[in-house]
Amino acid sequence: MTEPVFEAPWHAQAFALAVSLEARGAFTWPEWTRIFGVVLAEHGLTRELDGGDDYFNAWVAALERICAEKGIAGAEDLRALRDAWEAAYLSTPHGAPVRIG
Repeated sequence: MTEPVFEAPWHAQAFALAVSLEARGAFTWPEWTRIFGVVLAEHGLTRELDGGDDYFNAWVAALERICAEKGIAGAEDLRALRDAWEAAYLSTPHGAPVRIG
């Protein structure tokens, strides 16, 4: 039996979102790697990164940053989406899929 590639479904979804945005021309891989490298460095300033959730939290932060820089989504839009996800997962029964309104 093979190990899953991603530890959690949201890791795969975040990865797929970046791949999809790049494929649609929203940004280039060199732009992505530059921003992701900066975010990883920022996230690793106060602690050792373990490559799990912390890696994908940095991945999501880099997605937010590149989307804001490229004018794909404004900071307020991203904040509203983050708040909607938080409200959804806090009100979703354990084991059920999280869905926004």
